[in-house]
Amino acid sequence: MAGVPHYRVGNLELFVVSDGTIYLDAGAVFGVVPRVLWEPVAGHPNEKNQLPLGLNCLVVRAGEQVVLIETGMGNKVPDRVRETAFPGDYGYLLDNLAKIGLRPEDVDIVINTHLHADHCGWNTVRRGELVLPTFPRARYYVQRDEWEDFLHPNERTRGSYWAENLAPVHEAGQLALVNGETQITPEVTVIPSPGHTRGHMSVVISAGGETAVYLGDVNQHPAQLERPAWVSAFDVLPLVSLETKRRLVEQAMAGHWLLFAVHHAFPGVGRLTEEEGRRRWTPEPPPA
Repeated sequence: MAGVPHYRVGNLELFVVSDGTIYLDAGAVFGVVPRVLWEPVAGHPNEKNQLPLGLNCLVVRAGEQVVLIETGMGNKVPDRVRETAFPGDYGYLLDNLAKIGLRPEDVDIVINTHLHADHCGWNTVRRGELVLPTFPRARYYVQRDEWEDFLHPNERTRGSYWAENLAPVHEAGQLALVNGETQITPEVTVIPSPGHTRGHMSVVISAGGETAVYLGDVNQHPAQLERPAWVSAFDVLPLVSLETKRRLVEQAMAGHWLLFAVHHAFPGVGRLTEEEGRRRWTPEPPPA
């Protein structure tokens, strides 16, 4: 399990499995926030004005049951797209699952917080001329609103929704659509967290009186949790995103939740605390 951070919530085992790193435009990450404000906390972008973002997926093990939350960019990205729209070093999810002894057929449940290409790429895999579900035994859970927007993209969203990442799952009868808050297992519940997309959801993991939350794209950088008004240009409903973040931040601080952030620097795990009247993201290393 070298290189795979391991946490516990009650009797559950949680592993952060990386698919790698993507580089996205820093101005888009921080939206209308001026560079003079975000650069001191986010650091200098590269020569193309890009910041590295993690692709942190999460495995939840409850006994023999395996839940995989998010599947990264995958390995089907055409070279020209990889060079322009989604540059980075990624495609490592299956290798990292193998490090914790998991094969694709061992996964029982896949949860996609939403269906942007950088969150569901390994939903499917190319085998010769065919594109097939990567996890042949799994049920794939998605909010119904997200599925509808995936099927009917507009000029703004078309570049983020790739049919090959989910259509084969639907055709194989493995897609499960949910409406609103839904309990997936006794310990895992999905909750609506709209803003980034209309049908975006986060994942609540509860056991033994402890709570962890996989945020999804509620934020892309820790500063956006410390400052909920810092809304990304990627959020299609920015004012809804602001309200979602404010609510989740307050709940996370009150409940001392362990938070898993998909796009933070690996492994993207921490808690929100308050210091001198200001919110702070505090990374949490894996227990020894």
